[in-house]
Amino acid sequence: MAKYSETIDLYDDAGKLLKSGVSLEKISPLVNPATRKLIDLTKRTIAVNLGGIENGLKTGKIAKGHILGRELNLDIAGNKDAIVAKIKEMVQVEEGDDTIIHEFGGGKLLLVEVPSRRIEAASTYDAAVTAVASATTYALVDQFDISMFDASTVKAAIWGSYPHTMDMVGANVSSVLSNPQNNEGLGYALRNIPVNHVVMMTNRNAMQGAALSSTLEQAGMFEMGNAIGPFERAQLLAYAYQGLNANNMVYDLVKANGSTGTVGTVVQSMVERALEDKVIVPGKKGGYFQFYDTKDPMLWNAYAAAGTMAATMVNCGAGRFAQAVSSTLLYFNDLLEHETGLPGCDYGRVMGTAVGFSFFSHSIYGGGGPGIFNGNHVVTRHAAGVAIPCVVAAAALDAGTQMFSPESTSKIYADTYGKIDVFNKPIQQIANGV
Repeated sequence: MAKYSETIDLYDDAGKLLKSGVSLEKISPLVNPATRKLIDLTKRTIAVNLGGIENGLKTGKIAKGHILGRELNLDIAGNKDAIVAKIKEMVQVEEGDDTIIHEFGGGKLLLVEVPSRRIEAASTYDAAVTAVASATTYALVDQFDISMFDASTVKAAIWGSYPHTMDMVGANVSSVLSNPQNNEGLGYALRNIPVNHVVMMTNRNAMQGAALSSTLEQAGMFEMGNAIGPFERAQLLAYAYQGLNANNMVYDLVKANGSTGTVGTVVQSMVERALEDKVIVPGKKGGYFQFYDTKDPMLWNAYAAAGTMAATMVNCGAGRFAQAVSSTLLYFNDLLEHETGLPGCDYGRVMGTAVGFSFFSHSIYGGGGPGIFNGNHVVTRHAAGVAIPCVVAAAALDAGTQMFSPESTSKIYADTYGKIDVFNKPIQQIANGV
């Protein structure tokens, strides 16, 4: 028996119907098999840059440093098959388990799926990156008969500056997840993925990027206890409408406003849609002002989340700039509250997030562009999974205005994770899983 009586229709990034009459709980990270696979692979998939290791050793540029006289000229590319075989033999728990090594770029890049049993037998997900880093280190030492005096150089080319730094600065093995010590609270691991990584994993597709980001953010909501009891429905609705284009709402709003529209016209279109769907109804009048009422504030919040996403795509898409995302998050919801008398997205928390975000991303402080933020950041963590997906959409539509472009910070994720369907086409994968 369905947990929730209401159903949604799921559409793709081209406005095509994928599944109709989907019970709300079927998209839950706890239920949907595609989402569970996505989260599972996020935890146990590690990228290895063999080309980067070879170049770093050849030049002595390792672990973000340059050590003259410690260069090693190893033909890693020419011995790639033997090295990959050694890595797999050491990483797997037993022959025939779910260890998989994908090769990209002629074998210069690897994507290693460590066996599930390594994660099951660990307290945290860093068991994946440590196993792969250690196996890669030993594979090179063994293959090239590296002496005890040069083994530390090989180690530094792979692990980066760890353990001199808490995280693996300058490493040539990387997880999409940050190391656990960087998570600023319980359940933040899946939210601690930079916007630019998600943009690259979804090949700059704004709607797929928003869907992947929303999936990770909302899975984080479940992990930190925000989706317990009646709040589960609130999170699932926001996820469905904003991230998964439920009832084609985001697509319809963008299509209606994409040519000549503004943030303000998206507000109008969204309020009209809410009235048509009877999510809100006219309430009392205060002078010339028409207040609106809703009997379902959770569903209204989901509509506001979808509207916030559509406004971001319209505004940042028109200018091809990511920098406007913070002001769009703020003023779409400010206008929406003034138009209806109802709370904006996430009951005001998106507006609050946007104020700090605009300052820290590109105002007087100017610490960096929107693409290097994540849902774990002290500035952007406050909205319950509905702000960062908009930032991903904006960064996907950006045409090079950021100081830190996705290509400069996250190209390896496009060349590895971006080749895997569960990451690059989450909308279709999740719909297939219901």
